[in-house]
Amino acid sequence: MTQALAARLAGLPPQTARAGNRVYEIGRTVERAVRSRGFSVLKELCGHGVGRTIHEEPTVPNHFDRRFRSKLTHGLVITIEPIISAGDGSLRLDADGWTYRTRDRSLAAHYEHSLVVTEGAPILLTVA
Repeated sequence: MTQALAARLAGLPPQTARAGNRVYEIGRTVERAVRSRGFSVLKELCGHGVGRTIHEEPTVPNHFDRRFRSKLTHGLVITIEPIISAGDGSLRLDADGWTYRTRDRSLAAHYEHSLVVTEGAPILLTVA
């Protein structure tokens, strides 16, 4: 499932995670990378902004969705968190209210990295 890492990296080029671009461009880039390798994105779970609290706006989807139109701004700290499935990408939440599983019981992988949006290349804050 190293494809999750490849898809996460696909969201980092300056033309995608650059100040002035829309958040949905990250999702478009990640989704294209994942699908081109024969995997699917778990759409219910997303990346997010990081600031005074750990989960802030903007929501950073791992798939293309025009509703996520906010613009990336210089200095914004976000996470890109592709969760990728070898199956159809649908989820179910267990009775404990915390554990997610793929409905088709396919394997899935999750990577999370934080970065700072700049006018040029983003600054990666976490390293795998």
